[in-house]
Amino acid sequence: MMTVQVRFYTDPACPWSWAAEPALRRLMWEFEGELEFVWVMGGLARQFGPDYRDDEGRIGQGSDCFADLISHWLLVAADGLMPTDPRIWTESPLTSTYPACQAVKAAEEQGWELAYRYLRRLREGIMFERLKLDHPEALLAAARGTHLDRARFEIDLFSEAITEAFGADLDEVRNPPDEAREANAVRRTEGKERISFPSADFVGEGSRHGAWAIARSHASLRDAALAAGARQVNEGPLEPLEAIQRFGRCATRELEVLAEKPLPVLEAELWGMARDWKLKPVRALTGTLWEPA
Repeated sequence: MMTVQVRFYTDPACPWSWAAEPALRRLMWEFEGELEFVWVMGGLARQFGPDYRDDEGRIGQGSDCFADLISHWLLVAADGLMPTDPRIWTESPLTSTYPACQAVKAAEEQGWELAYRYLRRLREGIMFERLKLDHPEALLAAARGTHLDRARFEIDLFSEAITEAFGADLDEVRNPPDEAREANAVRRTEGKERISFPSADFVGEGSRHGAWAIARSHASLRDAALAAGARQVNEGPLEPLEAIQRFGRCATRELEVLAEKPLPVLEAELWGMARDWKLKPVRALTGTLWEPA
């Protein structure tokens, strides 16, 4: 069976990528077994600080890049409705996203699905748990519960091969192809052009570049998958308990997209399952996630 390769351009600390998780999970479910992901790590920031600039997030326009990051995260949270806590930028700001990117490349040595579990764990840790995931000890600890082989992951994390793999990703991100430009998927960070995060390149058999999508909506991702030759195998609602069993912890917004239910109906159902000890709510500053009780 032919699978379509999805080159997914992202960064663990990218708020727009966090906002795109509902669409990404819907895509994974609808095209189950049809897509094979490559997590291309974009290196959003070599070093956060006074000189950091990101045109897309308007970071660096004020006198304090961390204040700009807080404002940007809140704007994205209001748009994407995913639980977010930007107090990380006042309490324990990341110094760089490069270590987390390199850790995802190390996880990818064990397959794209386990790498996604790990990438998701980093997103949760950064975006609403306010964890300083920018050094090896924290990145190794984050592997707990992801089903990664911990010993292998630690060896890969410090290997020269993974450093080279991340370097190749940076080169790819910073040399956008014509297809990305045509899709308006090019931005600037730290004075350099880069592919916009999150973006996805769906590559079918026998082609180098396929259907591009700025990966912020489910419709654009689904259309690109179909254009590249993938076959949709699931449709309709995925019930909340099934979604959480499949993906693990899910935000309310993700369950809204997966279950295709009006928000008031869904929230009543979720809190009812919490009352019955089937689900446990995990509260964040701007929302709620759900996991098995």
